[in-house]
Amino acid sequence: MNKLLEAGKIVSVFGLKGEVKVQPWCDTPDFLCEFDTLYYKSGTPVEIERSRVQKNIVVMKIKGIDTVEEAQKVRNRVLYLDREDVELDEDTYFVQDLIGLRVIDLNSGKEYGTLTEVSETGANDVYHIKSEAGKMYYIPAIPSVIAETDIAGGVMKITPLEGLFDDAEEIR
Repeated sequence: MNKLLEAGKIVSVFGLKGEVKVQPWCDTPDFLCEFDTLYYKSGTPVEIERSRVQKNIVVMKIKGIDTVEEAQKVRNRVLYLDREDVELDEDTYFVQDLIGLRVIDLNSGKEYGTLTEVSETGANDVYHIKSEAGKMYYIPAIPSVIAETDIAGGVMKITPLEGLFDDAEEIR
């Protein structure tokens, strides 16, 4: 498991005093504002003096960046958070940890494929499952479907909705 997780990307300069606009890659922009220290990919700490949300973008003041020119130099850099700085609620996971899990039927043990992507739909997340044959399936991330998530074991056990994994040939 990676210690550092992608949190957002510096997309532009804001104002004249070295502030930057950060596109958050978190559930909410407010979540990104909770951190006093973020990191560059190299692991170099980035001290955050202040941050605020403005129209789904985070405006951030990074210590040591005090001019437009200095802020321009960090444009397009990705910011990371340390997973140890985050307390997740029970049954809540980092998307990065879900990618690559084998998806298995809770009752039959049948393997459906690998979780390759997570889409946020508003109501609930949708997990993209790619079968060994390359076919894509989409399952809702809801308690009635997701029975068990074992990050350490690399497995997600599900109770699929009826018809979800029926292929066209089997229906005829």
